[in-house]
Amino acid sequence: MNGHQLTKGEGRTKVSLSAYYMGSDLVVCIYNQNAHIGAVALGEYDHKEGRASCSLLTRLGHKDDIVAQKAAYLISKHTKKPSCVIAGIHLDNITEEEIEQILENTSNLVDRFISQI
Repeated sequence: MNGHQLTKGEGRTKVSLSAYYMGSDLVVCIYNQNAHIGAVALGEYDHKEGRASCSLLTRLGHKDDIVAQKAAYLISKHTKKPSCVIAGIHLDNITEEEIEQILENTSNLVDRFISQI
C-alpha cells in the first residue's frame, strides 16, 4: 500500500490526514491528538450518472460526520473511485473558534490530498 501523511495547524487545532490505497480504493483517516473512530463515510462515484454520493455512519454522541462526509464525497468526486473516510477529532472544552479552525484545517488537508493524487 502506498500512503500519504499530511498535517495542518498547531496546538489544539492541529489535524492530520493519513491515506492508503487498498487496491485502487482509498482509505483515509482524519484525526487529531485524541484520535478515535467518530464517523465513517463511504464515498462512491457513479460513472453512468457522472456524480458522487456518500453513505455515513456516526457513533452516538459524536459530530465527526461533518468532516467524514465532506471528505469522502470530495475524494470520490475527484478520483472517481470509492473512498472510505474515518474521522475522529476530539477536544475537551472546545470553543467555537477552535471548531472553525479545525474545520478549516481539515478542509485544507482534503484539498491538499486531492491535489497530490
